[in-house]
Amino acid sequence: MVEPGWLLSPPGRPYLASILHKNQRRVFGLLERPALPPALSVPTLTYKLFVSGRSAVGKTALVAALAGTPVPPTHRETLGIEVSTLFWPATPLGSERPVLFQLQFWDCGESALRKFEHLLPACQEEVDAILLVFSFTDRASFEELPARLARVLQPGQDPLRVVVGTRFDLCPRTAVTEADVAALEDTWGLRVLRVGGGCGVGRAGVVWAAPLLDALVGQLWQRDQMAAGVSPEGRGPPQD
Repeated sequence: MVEPGWLLSPPGRPYLASILHKNQRRVFGLLERPALPPALSVPTLTYKLFVSGRSAVGKTALVAALAGTPVPPTHRETLGIEVSTLFWPATPLGSERPVLFQLQFWDCGESALRKFEHLLPACQEEVDAILLVFSFTDRASFEELPARLARVLQPGQDPLRVVVGTRFDLCPRTAVTEADVAALEDTWGLRVLRVGGGCGVGRAGVVWAAPLLDALVGQLWQRDQMAAGVSPEGRGPPQD
């Protein structure tokens, strides 16, 4: 529901520059946002995303790669809740005006979730989307997705569900087949997003992250348009 690759096109260059610093992804504080000239000012939409998955499937590495921060060289268990904020400019299909999407990824270690009862409700509170992460090299992480969704989904809530498969580039040794993925997509009525390694830094990292982030913000945009009772096609972004 957004123009794919728009941020890397000539019209998107000033917006790309706003999230980079010396060709590296800019890290924004809690009260900071990309600086744009008044003529390029755009509305900002903020979303909370809860990242859930079996230990060691690459949740923390995925968030780091999307945010443009250093990816941990080895696996380490997330000790509590880690919140990473990134900004992603995109243009909804049929609109001439971009939108600045502010994504807040809430990542919590599995051991911490089991040990501290207050962490799961904190992640569930006012969540806009749940990212269910599995690894293509770990079949158990794929097979547990239905039970995991039932565990992290709070009664009465209806957040966007997004399934992301990591280590897709290790397909020759994959434990999850394309037939498995197709069956899940048919059952759940959604598209499984795939990511591999080699994300790179700076602009190369943006190129790597663009397909996944465009798909993610596009689904969030579509959800909001449908919730507002309007057709997502041909609609412009909200007013400031």
